[in-house]
Amino acid sequence: MLRSTVSKSSDSEVDLLDDRDFVQLIDADGIRHPSPTIDQWVADVSDAQLADLYEDMVVVRRIDVEATALQRQGELGLWPPLLGQEASQIGSARALRDDDFIMPSYRENGVAYCRGVALDDLVRVWRGHAHGSWDPSEFRMAIPAVIIGAQTLHAVGYGVGILRDGADSAVITYFGDGATSQGDTNEAMIFAATYQAPVVFFCQNNHWAISEPVGLQATRHISERAPGFGIPSMRVDGNDVLAVMAATRIALDRAHNGGGPTYIEAVTYRMGPHTTSDDPTRYRDADELAEWKAKDPISRLEKYFESKDLLTDELKARVKAKADSVAAEFRAGCIGMEEPTIMSVFDHVTIEIDPVLERQRSQYAAYLANFEGGE
Repeated sequence: MLRSTVSKSSDSEVDLLDDRDFVQLIDADGIRHPSPTIDQWVADVSDAQLADLYEDMVVVRRIDVEATALQRQGELGLWPPLLGQEASQIGSARALRDDDFIMPSYRENGVAYCRGVALDDLVRVWRGHAHGSWDPSEFRMAIPAVIIGAQTLHAVGYGVGILRDGADSAVITYFGDGATSQGDTNEAMIFAATYQAPVVFFCQNNHWAISEPVGLQATRHISERAPGFGIPSMRVDGNDVLAVMAATRIALDRAHNGGGPTYIEAVTYRMGPHTTSDDPTRYRDADELAEWKAKDPISRLEKYFESKDLLTDELKARVKAKADSVAAEFRAGCIGMEEPTIMSVFDHVTIEIDPVLERQRSQYAAYLANFEGGE
């Protein structure tokens, strides 16, 4: 079993893997498992705060279900569901500092929600209304990256910039198991290790790279690749929001204190399709899906709360009201979105006026003028 260590700012050594296959604090039955080396990283998380994480996951799942429905109703061109991956996204996102930067792939809508991105901005690209949905500098989060693995290189470049600025912030980059076979991701790890960039590589191993199972591209745990690049790694139960938060805090502490990059493999499962254009029943066994539904990140927290008599009517009502409110706002924002003009395709392509772009804009405007109605 791979074992690596990081140092907390107090210089105490922390084992990145305990005696199980992965770090787990709350199992699928809602049972809390103490871990002497990991518990210290979430010792401040009370049951009330755990209830807030539960609310986040329920709300994000509701957003996801609503977006899928909007796509089926013709309101979105495409949507990449995150169903089943809520704990990986919420647990990691809530561990970040405000000055940490996020380089996502295209599925991190839960992370964007935690970052405060406007609900309608979550679907602006998928509705075909913009190149990008939000201002990265405002939310310290880049817009979705559809090119598989490309954002890992961006993260390392940003991390090197942090070093040169003399800052103590970090950057986290999200990607799936499929991206680990991409050259960009491996090159990013080489540069991160070489420059000791403050980067957290966060792999959401959801077991399927579209229709390709993870076993076809990795005969050993994905987390075992990183030490070959000189990057310590850990493997965590990606459906356990508390364990994910602990793992992310460990990695961020290392980055914030000059320890360089860390690699996290969050073992989770994509319970829905790759995107709404995909039919997973063509390649995925129903028994496998049923097995992972039993490990659902939301239901395990409910079982944990039930065991402590914390799943009260008040909590359930509060969470439902929040989810209903967000879903209604989300749908209204999507359907009521102002239609872009044809010429707006040239907006926000470059920061400064570019002569080539201006020439293209002028030529396209002249072309449109040949048709009745112009724009």
